Amino acid sequence: MKINGAPRWRTAGLLLAVLFIVALPYVVTRTSIQETQRATAWVAHSSEIKAVTYHLAYLARDSESASYRMLAGDATDATRQRAHRAEQQGPALVQQLRGMTRDNPDQQMHIGALENALSGRITLMKQAQDRLAKGDFAGATRSLNDAAELFPISVEIATIVTNEDVLLKARAAAAREKASNGRIVLALTALAQLILLAVIVLMSERQIGERQRAETREGRAVQRSRMILQAVREPIALFDVNLRTLLVNNAFGELYGLDPTQSAVSLAEIGDGAWSDSVLLQRLNDVLLRDRELWDYDMTQRTADGLERNVVVNARRLQQQDSEVPTLLLTVSDVTTRALAEKQVNELNRQLEGKVSQISDVNRELEAFSYSVSHDLRAPLRHISGFARKLEQHLGERVDEKAAHYLEVIGGSAQRMALLIDDLLVFSRLGRGALRLQAVDMQSLVDEARPLAEAGLEERRIVWTVAALPMVIGDENMLRTVWQNLLGNAVKYTGQCEVARIDVSAKQGRHGDYEFTVSDNGAGFDMQYADKLFGVFQRLHRASEFPGNGIGLANVRRIVTRHGGRVWAEAEPEKGAHFHFSLPATDAAGAIIESKT
Repeated sequence: MKINGAPRWRTAGLLLAVLFIVALPYVVTRTSIQETQRATAWVAHSSEIKAVTYHLAYLARDSESASYRMLAGDATDATRQRAHRAEQQGPALVQQLRGMTRDNPDQQMHIGALENALSGRITLMKQAQDRLAKGDFAGATRSLNDAAELFPISVEIATIVTNEDVLLKARAAAAREKASNGRIVLALTALAQLILLAVIVLMSERQIGERQRAETREGRAVQRSRMILQAVREPIALFDVNLRTLLVNNAFGELYGLDPTQSAVSLAEIGDGAWSDSVLLQRLNDVLLRDRELWDYDMTQRTADGLERNVVVNARRLQQQDSEVPTLLLTVSDVTTRALAEKQVNELNRQLEGKVSQISDVNRELEAFSYSVSHDLRAPLRHISGFARKLEQHLGERVDEKAAHYLEVIGGSAQRMALLIDDLLVFSRLGRGALRLQAVDMQSLVDEARPLAEAGLEERRIVWTVAALPMVIGDENMLRTVWQNLLGNAVKYTGQCEVARIDVSAKQGRHGDYEFTVSDNGAGFDMQYADKLFGVFQRLHRASEFPGNGIGLANVRRIVTRHGGRVWAEAEPEKGAHFHFSLPATDAAGAIIESKT
């Protein structure tokens, strides 16, 4: 809005300035002409007043002169008419003067005095003419002399004329001042016109320069856009409403064998029928006519290199700024490689599913075998253990030391074998049973497992450090087994320490999963045998040193793996061990933790 508004305000300001500069000289000139006309009229008015005044004085003197001539014996008709002319024309001229000086009280006063004097003179001249008609020449002469002495008009005539001269000078001075002011205003107006013209020229030059720079920038932007369009490896084309090419990039031309400089080529003619799909053409026309976008239209085309390619077509309508006719922007994505890769992935997935199915079958068979073997071995073991006891009872006191040793070995081995079978059954059951997922409080499980691990070891000194542990989603019974095995091992392998130190902690890993750690300062182990640590019946220490069947950590790994986690360990001989296992941090567990806090 600001960018578009500034030129409009600037144009409006220029128009107002031009109007002001053009109108002001006209107003000043017209005013000057009117003042000049008014001054001329006043000069003519004053001259007319003076002329009437002088004519009135002339009539009075001419009538007086004619009266004297009549006294001298000139009694012609012309002389008589002259003698009566002041009486006949004088009052009308006085009234004319009054009308012409109506706006000047001072002149009205002097005209009134002139009228009285003229009236008195006319009366005495008339009296003189009457006496002359009666033959009274002396009386007529006195009347004429009295008229001149008693009613002089020269002073009033001179005063009226002088007043008009003064007014005329004042009015002429005012006219000259106004004319001078008009010339000054005209000069200032001319200067303003020059300044405005200079401003207009400068602004025009500036606007022309800005427009040229804008056109240059626009041209460069268009050139850069064309360069980018031609450099893009994705085929792009622009079509008119008749689906004829307006612009195509190099990638489009290479894919369909079209010269990028060639224009007005119908889409149906491009690529030897590659675009002859009637459904696609209808969809493209819909894009142009109804402004519907075309997204990810999959099709197979034979391109200029003769290969069948899988392509994805996208199109949308563009409205040009300088035209109401829409255009169609079309992009083509060659997804042949992706389609082949997806086909290969699908094939590999199918093969993998087959392998998984085979492995699952093998695992089920192994678990069934382990379960059946474990059950089938129980009867012989019971027979061995039972007949060994019966043999010992049968021999009674006849059992010597060697026979007693043999019987003890047989019974102990049978008992050990029974424990191994039980552990094997547990291991098999862990792989078969369904997970009963629920929110599990790991802190509570550790608190339950600690007394079990310390049972019967009241004489030992064990220092526990248990950090705050989170909630997880899992099978509570299986996770209880994990903690019982890990804490039991930590207690067992610190049996030779004067003060056993066992730490339990948890942290959130880089991928958001929880990592639990059980550390101890016990016997530890050599890391080169770490790969055997979580195998079934695998042991890194002699049974005489640390009792056990070697299946507890295998159970731990199986349980954690079924929960989507992993197990690993770190240790050094005689410096303790660190057992780690991870579990996914699910949204449900996070929500439970938040509600708990």
